[in-house]
Amino acid sequence: MTIVYAIIIFLLLIFVHETGHFLTAKATGIQVNEFSLGMGPKIFSVQKGETKYSLRWIPFGGYCAMEGEDEDSANPRAFGNKPVRVRALVLFAGSLMNVLLAVLLLSMVIFAGGEPTRRIDTVQETAPAYADGLRPGDEVLAVGGITVSKWADISAALADLTALSPASPDASSVGSSEGTLPANVAAAAAEPTIQLVVLRDGSEFTIDTHFYTDEDGAQKIGISPVFGRSVPFFFKSFGYGAQATVSMARMMYEVLGDLVTGQAGIDQLTGPVGIVKTVGDSARYGFIYLVQLTALISLNLGIVNLLPFPALDGGRLIFLLIRKITGKAITDKIEGRVHLIGILILFGFMALITVQDVSRFLLPGG
Repeated sequence: MTIVYAIIIFLLLIFVHETGHFLTAKATGIQVNEFSLGMGPKIFSVQKGETKYSLRWIPFGGYCAMEGEDEDSANPRAFGNKPVRVRALVLFAGSLMNVLLAVLLLSMVIFAGGEPTRRIDTVQETAPAYADGLRPGDEVLAVGGITVSKWADISAALADLTALSPASPDASSVGSSEGTLPANVAAAAAEPTIQLVVLRDGSEFTIDTHFYTDEDGAQKIGISPVFGRSVPFFFKSFGYGAQATVSMARMMYEVLGDLVTGQAGIDQLTGPVGIVKTVGDSARYGFIYLVQLTALISLNLGIVNLLPFPALDGGRLIFLLIRKITGKAITDKIEGRVHLIGILILFGFMALITVQDVSRFLLPGG
């Protein structure tokens, strides 16, 4: 089943990437000769208009073959005969689609997890709040006289009170065998107390409790929230997904920087074999982890494809800039040869990574 998951993920990411090129090419009037999902021998194809749509056996690639992309063409709709800004947009669109897919997937994960509400899910039985009467299901309406509408308000109000209150005894070290605090713990707790207004079974009442210090030295009252999903949170989750994507991208660029400076080696990289193994591990943890991994790979694909290396979209963008400056000093034929060399180098690099992955993940002692 791991292989099936991996193939589905690879095909999805490649389809999204090539669809970015395809849709932008069509929208800008470029002739697309073939849209292929997969590489190698053809499984089947269908001709629709000027474009042939193909499915091929090797799921680790795909392409959007445009007229005049790597060779001279007299066709006015050829890729090479379009303005530089149009060609740049077409090249950039594939990676952009992968980044947007990462944002979408991470937004889905965040929305599925829900946002913390002001309703209490758990109360630590060894925490003062439990002994003082706070229970799961209670909805906190106010903290220290401040009305709260969401969990973030509760956290902020408690943080303000923490700054004013000295640490109380570590509740985890004084719990009874039944999991509740002895009566003298409340009396020994530090002042001032925290006044909570809670709603339970339709009735409002006040509970006075106090902080305790956990094993990490943090002051808490020992409650956790119920997570819920709402229409406003659905729209906010896209913003959170974008923020998470930016954070992931920043970390990826840091890794690339370490590779360039020699602070990291290729032994820290992984290829298709390693990705398949990671997919299997993620699938065992659950669907959400699989979606997160798909977002990570999609973002990685988008970023790597924009690197300034021949055959990659980033390399093609560099050639656009060079040819814009030098005019016809570099012909389509010359550029095509350079990209061919780039492809061969990439295949060799991928073979090296694959051998490394096989040794690491499949061979005994790896």
